[in-house]
Amino acid sequence: MKSRSLIRQSLGIILLLAISLASAAEPLRLGPGPQLFVDDHLIAEQTFLSRTVNQPVKLPDPVITAKGGDYNHQPYLTVLRDPDTGRFRVWYNTPVTYGRSHLAYMESTDGIHWIRPFRLLQDPSWINYGASVIDRGRDFKPSDERYAFAFWHDGGTRIAVSPDGLDWRMISSDPVWRHNHDITSLRWDPIRKHYFLIGTVKMPGPLWKGDKEGQRIPHQTVSKDLLTWEEKWPIIFPKSGAPIEQGETQFYSMSGVITRGELMIGLVKVLRDDLNATPGKSKEEMGDTDKKRKAAGLGYTVLAWTRDGRHWQRDHEPFLLNDPDPARWDHAMAWGDDQVLVGDETYIYYGGYQFGHKAARYEARQLGIARMPRDRYVAREADLNPGHLVTRPLSFTAGTLSVNARIMGAMRVRLLDAGGQPLGDYGWVELKGDSVKLPISWPKGLAALSGKAVRLEFELTQSQLFGFQLD
Repeated sequence: MKSRSLIRQSLGIILLLAISLASAAEPLRLGPGPQLFVDDHLIAEQTFLSRTVNQPVKLPDPVITAKGGDYNHQPYLTVLRDPDTGRFRVWYNTPVTYGRSHLAYMESTDGIHWIRPFRLLQDPSWINYGASVIDRGRDFKPSDERYAFAFWHDGGTRIAVSPDGLDWRMISSDPVWRHNHDITSLRWDPIRKHYFLIGTVKMPGPLWKGDKEGQRIPHQTVSKDLLTWEEKWPIIFPKSGAPIEQGETQFYSMSGVITRGELMIGLVKVLRDDLNATPGKSKEEMGDTDKKRKAAGLGYTVLAWTRDGRHWQRDHEPFLLNDPDPARWDHAMAWGDDQVLVGDETYIYYGGYQFGHKAARYEARQLGIARMPRDRYVAREADLNPGHLVTRPLSFTAGTLSVNARIMGAMRVRLLDAGGQPLGDYGWVELKGDSVKLPISWPKGLAALSGKAVRLEFELTQSQLFGFQLD
């Protein structure tokens, strides 16, 4: 026990020295909502903690099926929750011919079990691929343009609008954003109050090999009105030296972007097209006869995030993995495409392929769900050695503070001043349990700290810390 006490004292001295050097820094001004430790932005110092990507739990079976059922044939979808009825609404692609899709639609009371049969919506224009829909709210004007739908056709992203998400009309006869590959995702940025599109561009590069057009690299553009868009810029690249990204690594873009506090978090579809999901099998043997080639391609999903809406960081460690069992419906691909908050959970909707990238496209591409407790993307994790984390100076106005944590051993938290000295009225509070909102309270309350620079200090063993929330 004495040795552990000495370790704690030594670590405390080291932390205080480091904090004192940074005490003059301007505090980070935080708004209400979750504050996540996905990156190191909020962290001044940490010891004996590992950064762990938390993989969600997949439901065993697809929730939207392929041929003979719901006729899904792409890894793209949108799921929205109707604010009036509470019902879940899904849009996805069904096939017409090679290179052409229809938009299909269903509803659900729980986001898992869908009311069938599906409804085939009238095409507003020729749709190659895409099912990216946003709801601009019941108060949006004009009301007959409340919903917007982005898809790819003939050299770029096209957009249609609708009063109800069912009957669509085009806003332009030409693409609103030109890019040379057929994947696109439309989102609204509630922080900067503009729309953004993320789509793929085939381009050459030094870290991969492939056809003469190059490989798929996600690009972004932004707009205030859906018609006029900025010049696109690349946002996601292969990582040199990442052990899991050897060979031909490219991307089926990024989608499913969700805003959590000041972070936007997206799902990047990673494609290893140099690996064969079913060695020795051709596409014809997989049931797809449009071209002769091996059933190449394995894919999984990694996380990406931004704090300014333009510059993205990403993991190379998988967040959502394809199943190693060749008999499973998502053996070849597990590509996340949308995220929905459902109570204290996050639902991650994803496209799963049993076979390779271009194999059995009409028979074996289905849609599934993975679930995790809300906001648990990345943990700061401690083992038996006491871990410490101290935030940068923070300034906020809040009535309550809660912690998102899974505690198997012990965890406690207190407040420090900007220089790292304990605040007498905000001493150690012990936390227990496993919750996305473990409440913390001090006798004096948080109102007295409004606008002042403070730090949070955490101490934990055998526990995972995901973030905290201000309300």
